[in-house]
Amino acid sequence: MTKFPENLKYAKSHEWVQKLDDRFRVGVSTFAAGSMGDVTFVELPEVEDDVDAEDSPCVIETVKSSEDIINPITGTVAAINGELEDTPETVNSDCYGDGWLYEVKGTDASEYDALMTPEEYTKYVASLED
Repeated sequence: MTKFPENLKYAKSHEWVQKLDDRFRVGVSTFAAGSMGDVTFVELPEVEDDVDAEDSPCVIETVKSSEDIINPITGTVAAINGELEDTPETVNSDCYGDGWLYEVKGTDASEYDALMTPEEYTKYVASLED
């Protein structure tokens, strides 16, 4: 069974969120990265874009499909991972490290608190694989 990093929280749509002081870093889980297939392009939001939870500010294109990334935290985009422009495959190879997508300066900490713990996400993913 896949072990998910303990320092992150997870959404049912398979995004992870890391709390960084006044920002929240967003990426996709190994479950999502593995399910999508080989990433060929990442369309990131613009810095200063306002995003709501449940918006789709980011699209990941793969050899199989195009996947909307569901934003888990309401706020303003504070940073994007520009490295993905040249190396989108990093989402597959290092989704918890250099393959992060963007950061949001959040306006509602309760949205972060409501996300799944690694244990809860592990059980959720296991239920999908049954």
